[in-house]
Amino acid sequence: MTATLRALHSLRVLDVGTQVAGPFVATILGDLGADVIKCEQPALGDPLRLPGGMSPGWQVDGRNKWSCTLNLRHQQGQALLKRLAEWADVLVENFRPGTMARWGLAFDDLRLINRRLVYVSVSGFGQSGPYARRVAYHSIGAAFGG
Repeated sequence: MTATLRALHSLRVLDVGTQVAGPFVATILGDLGADVIKCEQPALGDPLRLPGGMSPGWQVDGRNKWSCTLNLRHQQGQALLKRLAEWADVLVENFRPGTMARWGLAFDDLRLINRRLVYVSVSGFGQSGPYARRVAYHSIGAAFGG
């Protein structure tokens, strides 16, 4: 018996988000067959892993993903992400607006490396406007949404 190819079997995704909002996008792409690499902070990993490194939330959100560690705050980690971006079709991030740009990893920076890259920025309050720089987690979104 041969394995059935899933819809996105040839799609390559970099997941550099944390917690749920950004990584959930990559999880769904992985469920549909995409090859997903989850880039996490050295030593800590994704905060969703806590406590103990394999929390139930992480087991749900981390499924169908490869994992690597990159410190995007340092040049070496930024250079490694740029090398991975050459390979990727999609990059998913959910940092506050301007964070990836400060690290030299904004859409315009990575587009120079890979013109076909789809860059997904997930934010709680949008990329511009009066609340854009605010941190957003599920409970905050639920409170704002009523």
